[in-house]
Amino acid sequence: MKNVSIFGLGYVGLANALLLSQKENVMAYDIVDKKIDLLNQGISPLEDKEVKEFLSKKDLNLKFTKDFEEAVKFADYLIVSTPTDYDEKKNYFNTATVEDVIEKALSIKPEAILIIKSTVPVGYTDSLRAKYNTNNIIFSPEFLREGKALYDNLYPSRIIVGECSKKGEEIANMFLENTMDKNSRILLTHSTEAEAIKLFSNTYLALRVAYFNELDTYAESRELDAKQIIEGVGLDPRIGTHYNNPSFGYGGYCLPKDTKQLRANYDTVPNNIISAIVDANTTRKDFIAEQILARSPKVVGIYRLTMKSNSDNFRYSSIQGIMKRLKAKGVEVIVFEPTMDETTFYNSRVEKNLTQFKELSDVIVTNRMEEELSDVEKKVYTRDIFKRD
Repeated sequence: MKNVSIFGLGYVGLANALLLSQKENVMAYDIVDKKIDLLNQGISPLEDKEVKEFLSKKDLNLKFTKDFEEAVKFADYLIVSTPTDYDEKKNYFNTATVEDVIEKALSIKPEAILIIKSTVPVGYTDSLRAKYNTNNIIFSPEFLREGKALYDNLYPSRIIVGECSKKGEEIANMFLENTMDKNSRILLTHSTEAEAIKLFSNTYLALRVAYFNELDTYAESRELDAKQIIEGVGLDPRIGTHYNNPSFGYGGYCLPKDTKQLRANYDTVPNNIISAIVDANTTRKDFIAEQILARSPKVVGIYRLTMKSNSDNFRYSSIQGIMKRLKAKGVEVIVFEPTMDETTFYNSRVEKNLTQFKELSDVIVTNRMEEELSDVEKKVYTRDIFKRD
């Protein structure tokens, strides 16, 4: 059994902590004391079915701690999964949290092997190795869905480690041995290629969302049946019928920032498609807002801020972009979001009572249709064609 410490307990960090603690000794650290307190009580701070099940039922080799130094000294492998966000002013990822963990950890334990799971710019790991004069900093990308993070770790599409060596093989096998699918593909690459794989993968997913959204924009503008067109297109096996349900745009924590970061990495490289993917998301939100405004509503109800069904996360959700556009045109906006305790959201009233919310709204805007809106379907504006994420 290996000793592993995790730093940062969002979706990526917590999923990895639970995954690895099946067969390894794991210590998990986060700067948010409340999160550690909840986890020590077996309560998940995230909306994730498998995470909740593991915390309540699984016999795991896992300890949660508020002591950074304890976590560093405990482990042979230190996994960094702190948040990195895209800085619009700098036109690059803000990786300060990653560097903070690495710098402090190396001052305590210079021989530690650090595995970066946070999303970073292309070329970042090499720059850290040079900066801290160590070859023990390794990048290993994650490919997780929010709300299904642990499931995607248990049944990974692939395990990629940016280290073409025995050390890289040992790290990959450590992850593989804790999965439920021992046939998952392992790919060892150079660190910079691994960073590129992460950004290009997420940008392709954003491309697919943007493509079917533009198809839907065309169909709605020409009064065509988008469902028929999408089904016909998808029957080509080279295209497929997956990941094709129109939306208000791609959102969430990963796709918006990763597409912008990849575009920034293209600063001296010719491109058309990568930049267009970023721009297409703005165009889609503009179009959706125009369609809603065409109904001349006085009050627009936003049903759920979350990205998708069975989620409690609304960071960078596309529907927030719709809200801002409507408010800029002077339309009153109210919000129904049962996961919120606040009474307002960006100066818009949060209505806790669903019946009252329905009555007050002239138009109800929802990214995904839910059964509890069926009684006011004539008020609803959505582009959810297939009634699924």
